[in-house]
Amino acid sequence: MIGEVTEDQSESLGFLEIPASYGLTEPVIRIDTHASHVFLAGDCVYKMKRALRYPYLDYGTIERRRWACERELALNRRTAPALYLGLAALRRGRGGRLHLDRDGRGEGEAVEWMVVMRRFGADALLDHRASHGLLPPDLMRRAAAAIATFHRGADICPDGAGSAAMSAVIEENFEELRAQPELFDAGVVAEIEARSRQAFAGVAPLLDRRRAEGMVRQCHGDLHLRNICVVDGEPMLFDCIEFNDDFARIDVLYDLAFLLMDLVHRDHVDLANVAANEYVKDGLRLDGLGLLSFFMATRATIRAKVEGSAAALAGRISGSALAETKAYLDLAHRLLAPTVPLLVAVGGLPGTGKTTLARAIAPALGGVVGAFHWRSDVVRKQMAEVDELTRLPPETYTREASDRVYAEMLRRARETLAAGHVAILDATFTAPNERRAAEVLAAEAGAAFAGFWLEAPDEELRRRLVARKGDASDATPAVLETMREFRMGEIAWHRINSAGPDPARRILELLDRG
Repeated sequence: MIGEVTEDQSESLGFLEIPASYGLTEPVIRIDTHASHVFLAGDCVYKMKRALRYPYLDYGTIERRRWACERELALNRRTAPALYLGLAALRRGRGGRLHLDRDGRGEGEAVEWMVVMRRFGADALLDHRASHGLLPPDLMRRAAAAIATFHRGADICPDGAGSAAMSAVIEENFEELRAQPELFDAGVVAEIEARSRQAFAGVAPLLDRRRAEGMVRQCHGDLHLRNICVVDGEPMLFDCIEFNDDFARIDVLYDLAFLLMDLVHRDHVDLANVAANEYVKDGLRLDGLGLLSFFMATRATIRAKVEGSAAALAGRISGSALAETKAYLDLAHRLLAPTVPLLVAVGGLPGTGKTTLARAIAPALGGVVGAFHWRSDVVRKQMAEVDELTRLPPETYTREASDRVYAEMLRRARETLAAGHVAILDATFTAPNERRAAEVLAAEAGAAFAGFWLEAPDEELRRRLVARKGDASDATPAVLETMREFRMGEIAWHRINSAGPDPARRILELLDRG
C-alpha cells in the first residue's frame, strides 16, 4: 500500500548524507525503509521518520514524527537500553542553515527529529547468524528467555486484542489475498481460509479469557530474527512497533508466534523447538499453547500478504516473489493441520543421556515446532524456587518430594496434550508406579504412548556423571550406585543403548513404526 507523502524532506536528507554534518570524514551510509530514513554515521545510527501517512501509520507532521521518535525510544529502552542512546534534532539556525543537535536540547527551529542508536554490524543480527549457520541453540535459548522476561514485565492492556481483533485480522488477510489472484492461488487461499476460520472458532473463547487474565500486553509487535541482535554477548530485542498500538497490544503468545514462524520458515525447526520450550519452561498458562499453531499460521498468512503487496508495488512479480509467497502460504496450511496426540517418556538411570535424547527427538515430533519437553530435574528446581544450577539438599529427594515433582511434571504434560501438542517426559522413572502413571496419563488424554528405557555400560555412566557441568541434575556416581538398589520391577518400555550409534535415530525409527 503506497503512503501519502506530506512534506518534501530532500533538504534534510541531503544534509544528513554529508559526513561533515556529523563531524566525520568517513562516508555515511543511508538506508531507506517504507517508514524511515536510516543513516549509519560513525559509531551511531540516526533514524528519521519519513513524512508520510499510511492507513496504519501517521508521520505526516513534525509533531507526529517527534511523538513517534519519543515513543520509539521509550518502548525500545524496555528491552535494549544499551542500544537506544537518545533523541537528536535537525535544527535551522540563524541564516537558515541546518545543523545537527545531537542531544535534542539545542536552540533553533526543529526541522526533523531522529532516534539515535548505537551502531552494530550485520553479523550481530540473529537473522544474519541464522542464514550463515551461526545461531547455536544456547543463544536461541537465551533469546527466548529474554522474551519471556520481557513479556512478564510488560504493561497489561485489558482493552487490547481479543477474539474481535483477531477476527478482523483474519477478514483483512483473506480479503487482500483474494484480491490478488495473480499472486495467490484461489483454491489454496480458500482452503487456508476455511482452516483458519475453523481454528479461530475453536480458540475464540480462549482469546477472550486470556485477555481477561492479563495475557494481552504492550508487546514488541514485530518480533522476528531481524529485530533481535547480540550486544555485549547478550541477545536484545529492538525496533518494536511504536506507531500503532493495535499491532503491539496483543497476546504475548501472538508476539512469540512471529519469531517461531520465522524460524520454521527458514527451516530451523530445531531452533523453534528450543525457543518454544524455553519460553514455557516455568509450566504456567499452558492452556495458551492451544493458540500457538493458529497464531503462527496467522503470522505466516500476513507475511504472504506483505510479500505479495511489496512485489505488486514494485511493478513486477518475479519468480522469487511468487516462491516466497507460496512458501508462506504452504507453511500456514501445514500449521493449521491437526496433530496426532502423543506422549513420549524417556527413562533410565542417571547418566544414560535422557535429556540429550529428548532434546534431539523433540523437533521431529508433533506439529511444526515439535514436542514440549518436561524434565524432572528442572521441575524440581523450579518447585524449590532455586536456579537450575543450584544443588539441592538430600531432603528434596525423598520419596514424598519426588512424588510431588512427578505429579507436577505429569500436570504439565497433561495440559500440553490438551492444547494439541506432543509432550516428552524426561525422568529416571525407576519406580513401577511412575511408569504406570505416564501410561495412564496418555490413555486418559486419548494420546498414543511410547516409553523408552535408556541404558549404557557402567563405566560410561560414571564417566558422563563426572564430566557433567552446568546441568540441572544433581546426580553423582554415588547417587547412581544408590539408585541401582531400587526395586524397579519389570521394565516393558523399549530398551535403547544410549552409548550405541545414533540412539536418537533409533527412537525416531521406532516411533515411525507406531
